[in-house]
Amino acid sequence: MRYMLLQAYGGVELENCAPMDEWTPAEVRAHVDFQHSLNAELLDRGELVDSQGLAGPDVAKFVVSDGVNPPKIVDGPYPESKELLAGYRLIDVDGLDRAVEIAARSSAAPGPGGVPIQQRIEVRQVLGAPDPEV
Repeated sequence: MRYMLLQAYGGVELENCAPMDEWTPAEVRAHVDFQHSLNAELLDRGELVDSQGLAGPDVAKFVVSDGVNPPKIVDGPYPESKELLAGYRLIDVDGLDRAVEIAARSSAAPGPGGVPIQQRIEVRQVLGAPDPEV
């Protein structure tokens, strides 16, 4: 079963964690090394499909189209947003229990002072396209 692990940054659970641009270079390196190590382990187990960090909300765009007229493109999210989607992992595992186990490990990535940041990880099963014959 495939699951998308969506990594949020900000919000209530990170109120006591400074933004990453305020971390020391060593703290950033420890965090990135942790992410790379977890990815390598999942890759070795055949569970990692893809993993990426995402650009910040300052360059995000929202696109809406009716398929006929030119699309409406809006910058966003707005700066007052306290949370952003920071990255994702796409995993292929035996079931929800394993997906939750991986999400929990990811949530405990080190932050300032090496303290786990307790990052919120959303776990969502990836569904196939519906069968048009049904």
